[in-house]
Amino acid sequence: MPTWGEILKEFQAYLEQEKKPPFDYIRRNYLLALQQHTDRNTILYASCWTQPKNVPTHFISITDEDVQGFMEVVSGLRSKELDIIIHSPGGSAEATEALVSYLRSKFDNIRVIIPYGAMSAATMLACSANEIIMGAHSFIGPIDPQMIVNTRLGLQAIPAQAIIDQFEKAKQECINPNNLGVWIPILEQYGPALIVQCENAIELSKILVTDWLEKYLFASEENAKSKSEETAKKLADHSLFKTHSRHIGRDHARELGLRIVDLENDQILQDKVLSVFHATTFTFDATAATKIIENHLGKAYIKQSQQITVVTKQPTEEIQKGTQ
Repeated sequence: MPTWGEILKEFQAYLEQEKKPPFDYIRRNYLLALQQHTDRNTILYASCWTQPKNVPTHFISITDEDVQGFMEVVSGLRSKELDIIIHSPGGSAEATEALVSYLRSKFDNIRVIIPYGAMSAATMLACSANEIIMGAHSFIGPIDPQMIVNTRLGLQAIPAQAIIDQFEKAKQECINPNNLGVWIPILEQYGPALIVQCENAIELSKILVTDWLEKYLFASEENAKSKSEETAKKLADHSLFKTHSRHIGRDHARELGLRIVDLENDQILQDKVLSVFHATTFTFDATAATKIIENHLGKAYIKQSQQITVVTKQPTEEIQKGTQ
């Protein structure tokens, strides 16, 4: 497997020889090489969330626009099997539901491969797969929803369960009128329907993940329904993780009930997946790209920080030539 440094040298050599940016060309060569190993449709779905870029959250999150991106790269794929390489901080549960619905209308068997991290709603997306593949270094995250609240400190993403817990604490402490002066400024920041919205958001996360696990990841198990409910409940339990940003490695994920396949089981697969991932991070480091949705044929839907979406198609012949 080319290491991070070796891929960097490959970028530099290509730039010196061809006198043009190497990022798309080399990334797509590695993506095609991965598909040639698995013989399955392959889509990269990655954003620059681990790169030090100051971009709006919606540029890197799962949004409704991603369905349009997947429609672009799914077009022309023939078989009913799909591998998705996910590197994402998550985003909208509702957008994730729409994305899962679209992908499941197109493919019968979906594997999610996590080369590094898939958090929050990206974890939910992974739970809609028939198989989840993770490396020893990979992680997912809790699925407890975050509420965007306009506080005195500006817009804040606050765990829905933390808001509910705070209201319960306020109810108890405000039995003593002397505590009202402390709590009123805090509670005034929240709208009248926020508690119900928090409860509904938590319930939606659990309902979606329970349904997907039962239909796909646990489909062959006799106790699929009960296991799906228990696993979704744990993943959505804010009190269990204490923070929405908690990294859940594959061993911990198994303890929570998920069935995880080790990426290291197939050394060639691991090498090719990590090569795609390294090439993708170089793209984010050196270009304006903030999100890439791309298939193994070179068709891509790329979000850029200048608020330009670029749809590209590199001829398959050119990619194949570059892998020889």
